[in-house]
Amino acid sequence: MRRIFLAIMARFFASRLAARLPERMTLRVLDLAVAAAMTRDALADLPDGIHVMLCGAGSPLADLNRSGPCVAIQAGPHLFMIDAGTNGARNLTRFGVNVGRVEAVLITHAHSDHIDGLGELGILRWVNSGADQPLAVHGPPVVTDIADGFNRAYSVDIGYRVEHHGSEFVPPSGGGLAAAPFPLPTEGDLHTVIETEDGVRISAFLVSHPPVSESVGYRIDYRGRSVVLSGDTTKSVNLIEHARGVDLLVHEALDNRLVERISSAAEAVGNRQAAQLARDILSYHTTPVEAAESAAEAGADQLLFYHIAPLLLTPALERYFLQGTADVFAGKITLGSDGTLISLPAAH
Repeated sequence: MRRIFLAIMARFFASRLAARLPERMTLRVLDLAVAAAMTRDALADLPDGIHVMLCGAGSPLADLNRSGPCVAIQAGPHLFMIDAGTNGARNLTRFGVNVGRVEAVLITHAHSDHIDGLGELGILRWVNSGADQPLAVHGPPVVTDIADGFNRAYSVDIGYRVEHHGSEFVPPSGGGLAAAPFPLPTEGDLHTVIETEDGVRISAFLVSHPPVSESVGYRIDYRGRSVVLSGDTTKSVNLIEHARGVDLLVHEALDNRLVERISSAAEAVGNRQAAQLARDILSYHTTPVEAAESAAEAGADQLLFYHIAPLLLTPALERYFLQGTADVFAGKITLGSDGTLISLPAAH
C-alpha cells in the first residue's frame, strides 16, 4: 500500500497539476508524503510469510527498468538482501522499504554487478537506523576479501559521518561491513547459513558459473513456505534438487537468441570486442526455456525471472524473451522488473 501511495505522490509532484498548485498546498502534500514514508513499510506491513521484492532485476547492462541484481526477502519480521547490485539500496527506499531494517546480506558470488552496491547499502542501513553493529555480509570464503575492501574504501567517509552527526545518531561501531564466510558447499550439500529462533532458515547450495569457483544459490524456508534463488548459473541439476516442491523459484535468465543477434550486429560494424564479449557470456548463464525446465523438473509452483539479459526495451522483446517458457512450465511465470513483489503468506 505504501508503495502505491509513494508512486501516486511521485506522479503528482511530476504532474502539471502540481506545478499549478499554490506553494502552501504543495508543501502540505509534501508533509503528508513524508509522514507516510516515515510510518509505513511496504514489506514489514504485509501479513506473516515470505515476501520477495526485486530491488534489482537486471544484469551489468544499464537498464532504466532493471537495476543490478538485488533481491529483498521479508521472512516473518526479518528483512534480508541477496546480492547488492547497482541502485539496490536506493530502490528499496524508492519502493517504500526501510533500508535500515536490513539484518544481513547474502552474496551469491564475487562478480562486480552483484556486490557493487554494498558500500552504499552499508552506509544507508547504518545512518537510517543508527545501528551499533556493522552490516553482516554472508557468502562463500571470498566474502572476507569483499568486505575488507569496502571497509577500507569507506573508512574515511564513516569517520566524516560520525564527526558530523555525532555518535548518538551514528555509532562508530555500526559503520562498515562484517564478513560472515561459510564453507563452499559441495555438490548435493545444503548448508544452513542463517537460522532464527522464530523459524526462518536460509541455506546455500553450489551452482555452476565457471570460471567463478565460489558461486552459490540460496533456499529460504519459513512457516511452510519456500523460495529458491539461483544466483548466476548454467542449468543446474544441483539447483533442481534443492528446489524440489518450492513455492517460488527466482531464476536468472539470458536470451541466447538476442545475444547472438547483438554479437552479429557488433561484428557487422567491425566491433570485434563487443561481439566477443557478448558471445562469452552465453557459456555461463541459463536461457529462459532452460530456467522454465528447471522450474518444471523441480515441481516449483511459480517462476520469477531476474538477472534478465540482454536489455528488453519493448513489450515485443519481453514477449520474445518468454517464448517457449510456458510450453515447458505450467505454473505462473513472472518476468521481473525493479519493484516486482511476490507474496507467500504463511501456510501454518
